[in-house]
Amino acid sequence: MLENRKWVIIGVFCLVGLAYLARLFYLQVLDDTYSLGASKNSIKRVVEIPYRGQVYDRNNQLIVYNTPVYDLYVTPKQVKIPDTAAFCRMMNVSLPEFDSIMGLAKNYSPVKPSLFLRQLSKEDFARIQDALVDYRGFEPVISSMRTYPAHTLSNALGYVSEISKKQLENQDIVYYRQGDYVGHNGLEEQYEEQLRGKRGVKFMMQNVRGVNKGSWKNGAFDTLAVAGQNLITGIDVEVQKYADSLMQNKIGAVLAIEPATGEILVSVSAPTYDPNLLSSRFFSKNYRALIKNPYKPLINRPIMASYRPGSTFKLIQALIAQQQGSLLPTTVYGHAGSPMRCHCRGGNNLRGAVQNSCNPYFYYVFRKFLYFNGEHNTFKASAIGLRQWHDMAEKFGIGDRLGIDLPSETKGNLPTPEYYDKAYRGSLRWKFSNVYSLSIGEGELLISPLKLVNLAATIANRGWFITPHYIKGFGKAGVGLPAEYRERHETGIDYKYYLPVIDGMRGAVAHGTVTPLANIAGIDLCGKTGTSQNNKFGHKFDHSIFIGFAPMNNPKIAVAVFVENAGWGGKAAASVAALVAERYLKRKTEALKLDAQVKASNYLPPVTSLPGFKKPVAPKKDTTQQKPAPKPMMTATKPKPVMAAIISGN
Repeated sequence: MLENRKWVIIGVFCLVGLAYLARLFYLQVLDDTYSLGASKNSIKRVVEIPYRGQVYDRNNQLIVYNTPVYDLYVTPKQVKIPDTAAFCRMMNVSLPEFDSIMGLAKNYSPVKPSLFLRQLSKEDFARIQDALVDYRGFEPVISSMRTYPAHTLSNALGYVSEISKKQLENQDIVYYRQGDYVGHNGLEEQYEEQLRGKRGVKFMMQNVRGVNKGSWKNGAFDTLAVAGQNLITGIDVEVQKYADSLMQNKIGAVLAIEPATGEILVSVSAPTYDPNLLSSRFFSKNYRALIKNPYKPLINRPIMASYRPGSTFKLIQALIAQQQGSLLPTTVYGHAGSPMRCHCRGGNNLRGAVQNSCNPYFYYVFRKFLYFNGEHNTFKASAIGLRQWHDMAEKFGIGDRLGIDLPSETKGNLPTPEYYDKAYRGSLRWKFSNVYSLSIGEGELLISPLKLVNLAATIANRGWFITPHYIKGFGKAGVGLPAEYRERHETGIDYKYYLPVIDGMRGAVAHGTVTPLANIAGIDLCGKTGTSQNNKFGHKFDHSIFIGFAPMNNPKIAVAVFVENAGWGGKAAASVAALVAERYLKRKTEALKLDAQVKASNYLPPVTSLPGFKKPVAPKKDTTQQKPAPKPMMTATKPKPVMAAIISGN
């Protein structure tokens, strides 16, 4: 009985096995349905690039948006072109260009797609769309082109361009492909991860001619692209464009921030350029032209340029000296014994010294600060005093990076005792007489416009600041704002010590070193002028500087202006700052005479005086028939070097 059951079970298994074998034989040998389908169709993975996040100003005015375009990719191993000349005519490229592009594509990968042509408009793509069916290996991908309707803020925004080979190789997590676009410089680079969005993937069925036959599995495995987050900035575009107009025919920077929040309202780097130049198909050509421009418009001067702060640094001297106890608001210093020249009569107290920008006054303030430690050895006293000076000034954000949300911020220079030990080859080989130019913001001090506008905001707040930043939020204000742009930084200077300094700053605008036209009614501007030494490259004039805030009580805006080669700080820079503050506070310009003067002024130095300029070499003349030149009656002697006097730093 058991033996019969055994053979029954074996027979069942054999029948099942035979059934499977018969079915496999039918599918693989007799039925050609699947073989025909495999030969006619293939599954293609199509990556969907999301729209990049748009950029808005503080009033929801659009600064950057996306225009749909098409990028054409090529996979070299799949390429079949019956008539290369006809193909090049259709694509509007030359044969050498075609060979160059295909060579780069093959070097990247024969089997992977890489960029062939980018940013084809809808009209251009419509013209070639039908013809592309006859050319295997080419595929269009919908992309977008950054468009800048405001035509401003180019240096702060940065630009979007093709990813470099180095960036491709250095990816921690592989995301980008050759030919992809990525943010470079400015906010586009800083917030690349948020702006780029998340890619989607579609699986499409194609026949042997590359014609789409529909979605594979009805899109069951497709993922949708997620658009990038919109960036809300603190920029006021209306005031930004007005500040641009004031800086025409000038080199320099204008920065304005809201003191209570640290949000940047205006960011001008002059000379500037239209950001649309670097978002077109002609990126390379336009970029090369900007690189060759002798006035260097690609440099983001608000955060990358370093200047001597001039007399604006006297504000820090006054504050830290009061905190130390070596200076009282009633302290009076004259001019006697000071090696520095000055335009005022002397005999000022602290308020008057700030108002009139008295150089000898701050010479004595700095000297007393360094020697206030009680050390009798002159060299040791200077080192101890300078260390305390450095540590107190550093709390204003000087001498290090502030941490603004842009790449390439410069550090600047706030000298330390070690700095001079190295310069003078020993700790007991320098003293106050070697460093006294620091008292009026000259010497080895180097500060960016960003740090000076932050100083203005700190004084406006009476002792604290929030790190300046462009971002206001993602999607809407306050959403996604990093914690570091909410944190208050204290300077360690008591509130009461700011009051006489602010009185002096108001006096400087009302009846001090600022041109009278810049004392615009209704804005109550407080400020400090500066003239930064500029002894490089033979420039005739020094740099004009102004920092300030308005109104005096409950300030709404802090401003810093640098105008290179413009001379006196109370004229060029102060005028620009006053007009920017007026436009922001009043939403209109009433100081029309000052507006006309500023817009008519031209401080661009001649190209021949700029660093790097090379005078064209004239062809040699044939002198074979010329008579020898007569000998000169006398020979000129080389002048002996003289020590340059420190200029008036108002």
